[in-house]
Amino acid sequence: MNDAAAPTVGVLSLHNSKETKAILNAVDALGYDTEWLRAENTAVDVRDGDVTLEPDVDVVVNRLLLSSDEQPVEGIGLAHTLARLVPMLNPPEAITTALHKFATTMALAEAGVPVPDALLALSSERLNEGRARFGDRAVYKTAIGTHGGGTWLVDLDDPVNPQVGLRQAFLQEYLDVDDQRNHDLRVYVVDGVVVGAMNRYAPDGDWRTNVALGGDVEDVTDDLPPEVADMATTAADVLGLDYAGVDIIEGADGYFVLEVNPTAGFRGLFKATGTSPAPHIARLAIEAAGGTVADDDVERLAERLDDSSPVCMPTPVETEPREPAVVGYIEEVMVAGTRGTETVLAKSDTGATRTSIDSQLATRLGTGPIKDIVTVRSGSLKQGKSRPVVDLVVGVGGTQHTVTASIEDRGHMDYPLLLGRDILQHYRVDVTRRADADGELEAEEEEAGEE
Repeated sequence: MNDAAAPTVGVLSLHNSKETKAILNAVDALGYDTEWLRAENTAVDVRDGDVTLEPDVDVVVNRLLLSSDEQPVEGIGLAHTLARLVPMLNPPEAITTALHKFATTMALAEAGVPVPDALLALSSERLNEGRARFGDRAVYKTAIGTHGGGTWLVDLDDPVNPQVGLRQAFLQEYLDVDDQRNHDLRVYVVDGVVVGAMNRYAPDGDWRTNVALGGDVEDVTDDLPPEVADMATTAADVLGLDYAGVDIIEGADGYFVLEVNPTAGFRGLFKATGTSPAPHIARLAIEAAGGTVADDDVERLAERLDDSSPVCMPTPVETEPREPAVVGYIEEVMVAGTRGTETVLAKSDTGATRTSIDSQLATRLGTGPIKDIVTVRSGSLKQGKSRPVVDLVVGVGGTQHTVTASIEDRGHMDYPLLLGRDILQHYRVDVTRRADADGELEAEEEEAGEE
């Protein structure tokens, strides 16, 4: 721990989010030293039984985005390591529960916080045996997901799969009380106090309200019903979170907590309310390390969202550029939907903007609902063709990608899946390598892009 009179606040964040920068800048503006704990500067040294943390900080604000990691247990282990050395806001035990959406639902239900009905089952038989109780439609979610990815509104006439790719999935009651436009509440809580609240409205052509998907926002901080404010603060407290974005929806029988996000973004909240949670989180960290902060200073700083590069941003370590993984011209991949997973041969096409899937394969996997209709140009046609697009999970070499894929009839083609640049941007394509080494090159015409 730092021996200086004024404590140093560290933010653990391996990414470059605006929220991380805003928290560090708020701490700095409040007169305290900061350290950004990143790959460039962070180490834990065990020597002769003594343990030291580099850089030297007195408290850590946990901003790890574990839900977007392929292997979140690595980040959980890192958080546990640092939390044994210094106090941590949003400690690893709380993050672990909040990371898993069904574990969150269970913890809240046990504490008496209203949540939608839900069912998680490890077998397909048990999951589908219970789906009828949800009515005609239900929300189908992967237990770990982010920004609306891994979430579908499904027709329960068709069976669903207990997993999507490598992620466990579950069914949740669909609550819809607005016939005009889907919306829910995002309530941001810091240290047991609501610092801002907004209505989030789904974008056109989608039912999900995530700001990251293009949803609109509306300030409701001053109009928030007391029962909703209490529900949000209780939810964060039940999970042990120092700060969180709590998603709440109004159903026919009252309000229900949908999810609790420990690393919720707050650009949308600031857009709606004009209030930044960053100074509130900064004050909580400073006080946890023994410092003091005036209320007026927090309120003044909360009127702006300073997401410029903080003074403590580590100098990037120059390393040899890492070669991207290689995929072949024909690659064996995993594709997953709400009803199952299949391993298929896919053709790589760097000229195609988006991935496309055969309509029959899409039906078998359960890739609905349709999100939009796009116009796709083809080399020999002056006019484009209209095709529906859906969310699709594609696993390439053990890495999963959730993309918005177009559906087409590929029955006359050799391969039911075409990998577009939405996936291939992460790889180097070796046109001499193909999983069907004995196959002949097909004569087919693929998309050049969308208008």
